[in-house]
Amino acid sequence: MKNLREVIETDQNSYTLKDMEWQPSRLTAEQKEERRLAAGRLLLSGRYSLAEIAQRVGVTRGAVWQWSRCIQPRHEKGRRSLRRLQRRKGSGRPPRLQRVQWQDVLRGLRHGAVAAGFATERWTLPRVRHWVLEQFGVAYSPHYLGQKLHQLGWSPQRPTPKSREQDEALVRAWLRHDWPAIKKSLALQGPHRLCG
Repeated sequence: MKNLREVIETDQNSYTLKDMEWQPSRLTAEQKEERRLAAGRLLLSGRYSLAEIAQRVGVTRGAVWQWSRCIQPRHEKGRRSLRRLQRRKGSGRPPRLQRVQWQDVLRGLRHGAVAAGFATERWTLPRVRHWVLEQFGVAYSPHYLGQKLHQLGWSPQRPTPKSREQDEALVRAWLRHDWPAIKKSLALQGPHRLCG
């Protein structure tokens, strides 16, 4: 087996590993901006071709060409600048609830649905929507609330059904005495018996 450092072969060419740098499969927005700015500095230096810069930063020549267009001045007397390669602040409507308010929402959910004035402890998305509307005066769709709560670490939970007449002591005794005997007898009958 060849050492990976020696040669990586493709159908058309062979490349030495020292010519290539490892690139993660996904980059954060900060990493992408850093990559654009690094390419922009190389472009401003004027010492490298588009292809060389593309290979160094791990993008296509077309991407480097687009970045080179961004750093060109918009008028004749303008200076070339990296400013247009910097990440822009997200546009769009500002959030209706701020981060601190979402923490208040989570705190309210942890206190429970009964504490919020509902008959049972079960939080449903329509209940969360109703509670957020009452507390903050903001109406969200249940679908969006489900996505947002998932982003904040909450997941849908289903309560385990429990009979109101259930006697906990009897259940524990059955699990301790009867269930092991049932499992043992099923195991003696073979694996097919357990599967149905």
